[in-house]
Amino acid sequence: MMRRMGRPGLVGTMARTAVIAGTATAVVGGVHNRQEQKATAAQQAQAPQAPPPSPPAAAPAGDVDITGELTKLAEMKNNGLLTDEEFAAAKAKLLNA
Repeated sequence: MMRRMGRPGLVGTMARTAVIAGTATAVVGGVHNRQEQKATAAQQAQAPQAPPPSPPAAAPAGDVDITGELTKLAEMKNNGLLTDEEFAAAKAKLLNA
């Protein structure tokens, strides 16, 4: 069988286009993933690494302003400093003291 010389046929052109498009997509995806990883690493490096806050210890009932303490706990929970479980535990300690 003789090999055709000159321009590639329709199938050859489509195959070449598919290879070029696939390569471009892979390169763009790799670059995007690498940039995203660098941005995440930079953001984590800038964030202060403080230990998670522990719920405040309950003081004796006679010296505690329960309303003020509950307000502080609610603010800490709303700011994301306390989880729901930590908030519930601190609130129970405060109300049972």
